[in-house]
Amino acid sequence: MVSSPTQSIFSQRLKKMRELRKFNQEQLADKAGLPSTAVSHFESGARKPSFENLRKLADALEVSIDYLMGRVNETTGEKPYEAEIFRDYENLTDQDRELARDFMASLAKRNAS
Repeated sequence: MVSSPTQSIFSQRLKKMRELRKFNQEQLADKAGLPSTAVSHFESGARKPSFENLRKLADALEVSIDYLMGRVNETTGEKPYEAEIFRDYENLTDQDRELARDFMASLAKRNAS
Protein backbone atom coordinates (compact mmCIF):
# COMPACT_ATOMS: atom_id res chain seq x y z
CA MET A 1 0.00 0.00 0.00
CA VAL A 2 1.35 3.43 -0.94
CA SER A 3 0.51 5.99 1.69
CA SER A 4 -0.11 9.64 1.00
CA PRO A 5 1.90 12.34 2.81
CA THR A 6 -1.18 13.08 4.93
CA GLN A 7 -1.53 9.40 5.86
CA SER A 8 2.17 9.26 6.78
CA ILE A 9 1.87 12.35 8.98
CA PHE A 10 -1.23 10.89 10.61
CA SER A 11 0.52 7.58 11.33
CA GLN A 12 3.57 9.32 12.78
CA ARG A 13 1.59 11.73 14.94
CA LEU A 14 -0.76 9.02 16.17
CA LYS A 15 2.20 6.95 17.35
CA LYS A 16 4.00 9.98 18.82
CA MET A 17 0.99 11.07 20.87
CA ARG A 18 0.20 7.52 21.96
CA GLU A 19 3.75 7.13 23.25
CA LEU A 20 3.71 10.58 24.86
CA ARG A 21 0.53 9.62 26.74
CA LYS A 22 2.27 6.36 27.72
CA PHE A 23 -0.36 4.12 26.13
CA ASN A 24 0.39 0.90 24.34
CA GLN A 25 -1.65 0.25 21.22
CA GLU A 26 -4.20 -1.90 23.03
CA GLN A 27 -4.71 0.71 25.77
CA LEU A 28 -5.33 3.45 23.21
CA ALA A 29 -7.74 1.25 21.28
CA ASP A 30 -9.62 0.49 24.50
CA LYS A 31 -9.73 4.16 25.54
CA ALA A 32 -11.02 5.11 22.07
CA GLY A 33 -13.52 2.25 21.93
CA LEU A 34 -11.88 0.66 18.89
CA PRO A 35 -10.90 -2.94 18.08
CA SER A 36 -7.49 -3.80 19.54
CA THR A 37 -5.86 -4.16 16.10
CA ALA A 38 -7.10 -0.80 14.80
CA VAL A 39 -4.31 1.34 16.24
CA SER A 40 -1.66 -0.97 14.80
CA HIS A 41 -3.26 -0.73 11.35
CA PHE A 42 -3.51 3.06 11.56
CA GLU A 43 0.07 3.51 12.77
CA SER A 44 1.46 1.26 10.05
CA GLY A 45 -0.58 3.02 7.37
CA ALA A 46 -2.28 -0.25 6.42
CA ARG A 47 -5.69 1.33 6.99
CA LYS A 48 -7.16 4.81 7.16
CA PRO A 49 -9.53 5.67 9.99
CA SER A 50 -13.10 6.73 9.34
CA PHE A 51 -13.97 10.23 10.50
CA GLU A 52 -15.72 8.75 13.55
CA ASN A 53 -12.64 6.70 14.48
CA LEU A 54 -10.41 9.72 13.90
CA ARG A 55 -12.58 11.68 16.33
CA LYS A 56 -12.41 8.88 18.89
CA LEU A 57 -8.61 8.75 18.64
CA ALA A 58 -8.26 12.52 18.94
CA ASP A 59 -10.54 12.53 21.99
CA ALA A 60 -8.67 9.65 23.62
CA LEU A 61 -5.33 11.40 23.05
CA GLU A 62 -6.73 14.83 23.92
CA VAL A 63 -5.49 16.43 20.71
CA SER A 64 -7.27 18.00 17.77
CA ILE A 65 -8.13 16.11 14.62
CA ASP A 66 -6.29 18.84 12.71
CA TYR A 67 -3.11 18.04 14.64
CA LEU A 68 -3.37 14.31 13.89
CA MET A 69 -3.95 15.06 10.20
CA GLY A 70 -1.00 17.45 9.96
CA ARG A 71 -3.08 20.56 9.33
CA VAL A 72 -1.68 22.33 12.41
CA ASN A 73 1.49 21.79 14.39
CA GLU A 74 0.03 22.43 17.85
CA THR A 75 -1.75 19.57 19.56
CA THR A 76 -4.40 21.78 21.19
CA GLY A 77 -2.46 24.92 21.79
CA GLU A 78 -0.54 23.21 24.54
CA LYS A 79 3.05 24.03 25.32
CA PRO A 80 5.62 21.19 25.51
CA TYR A 81 5.62 21.27 29.31
CA GLU A 82 1.85 20.83 29.38
CA ALA A 83 2.23 17.38 27.85
CA GLU A 84 4.65 16.53 30.66
CA ILE A 85 2.17 17.76 33.26
CA PHE A 86 -0.55 15.62 31.67
CA ARG A 87 1.73 12.58 31.69
CA ASP A 88 2.60 13.16 35.36
CA TYR A 89 -1.06 13.75 36.25
CA GLU A 90 -1.97 10.34 34.82
CA ASN A 91 0.37 8.70 37.35
CA LEU A 92 -1.22 10.32 40.41
CA THR A 93 -3.69 8.75 42.80
CA ASP A 94 -7.24 10.10 42.81
CA GLN A 95 -6.50 11.95 46.06
CA ASP A 96 -3.34 13.50 44.60
CA ARG A 97 -5.22 14.50 41.43
CA GLU A 98 -7.78 16.35 43.54
CA LEU A 99 -4.97 18.13 45.40
CA ALA A 100 -3.30 19.05 42.07
CA ARG A 101 -6.60 20.43 40.69
CA ASP A 102 -7.14 22.50 43.83
CA PHE A 103 -3.59 23.84 43.67
CA MET A 104 -3.89 24.78 39.99
CA ALA A 105 -7.25 26.46 40.62
CA SER A 106 -5.66 28.44 43.44
CA LEU A 107 -2.80 29.55 41.18
CA ALA A 108 -5.20 30.53 38.41
CA LYS A 109 -7.31 32.55 40.85
CA ARG A 110 -4.21 34.31 42.21
CA ASN A 111 -2.99 35.16 38.70
CA ALA A 112 -6.42 36.44 37.63
CA SER A 113 -6.33 39.11 40.34
